[in-house]
Amino acid sequence: MTEARDIDRTGPEDSYGARAALVAKVASLVPAPVGEDCVRVGVDGVDGAGKTVFAAELAAALREIGRPVVELSVDGWHRVRAERYARGARSPEGFWLDSFDYDRLLDEVLEPLGPNGSRRYRVAGHDVVTDEVLHEPLETAPAGAVVVIDGLFLHRAELEGAFDFTIFVEVPFEVSAARMAVRDGSPPDPTHPDLRRYVEAQKRYFAERSPWERADLVIDNSDLERPLLVESALD
Repeated sequence: MTEARDIDRTGPEDSYGARAALVAKVASLVPAPVGEDCVRVGVDGVDGAGKTVFAAELAAALREIGRPVVELSVDGWHRVRAERYARGARSPEGFWLDSFDYDRLLDEVLEPLGPNGSRRYRVAGHDVVTDEVLHEPLETAPAGAVVVIDGLFLHRAELEGAFDFTIFVEVPFEVSAARMAVRDGSPPDPTHPDLRRYVEAQKRYFAERSPWERADLVIDNSDLERPLLVESALD
């Protein structure tokens, strides 16, 4: 869930095809590979922002223009439950500091898929449902593949330099909370105590990292039919 900011809502007036057109434009902006190296694309955003759907659409658009794609999610790299909730099940600090195993994510995904990497990676390191730590066989990404990775907190310090291109999917807290209510049955009010763990952790992320300033592209995804390209570091 993101904090509301002043957004320039210029964009296509006709909603028909507007979303597909924007996704295609974003796909055209993804950098070309260097040699056989992969291109790591991070799709950042809070729960309910629509980052996972946007990442899947981007992957499909990239395939349509003939680029090989690997799709991954940071959700496959949670820490075990005992570590995630060590500071308390409602702790924003715990959600911010303890949710993901960044060491394994870097060692087993982002670095081997980076410049001069082996292209040998694991799809996931943890099953959040069973709480099982996974050590599945390594897979090999195609030469020059675009690796589309969606997840929370992708612009945090531990991951700085680990992506070649990043997108921040932005929506106000009120919108993301309402979407989560439909999806998960959680309260639709972002000020509800049950959402404090997540909202306060996101506010800390915003205060420390300002992800919209670090991303190559910022997409306003408040209107699912007409997402808008708000900012681009490529202009």
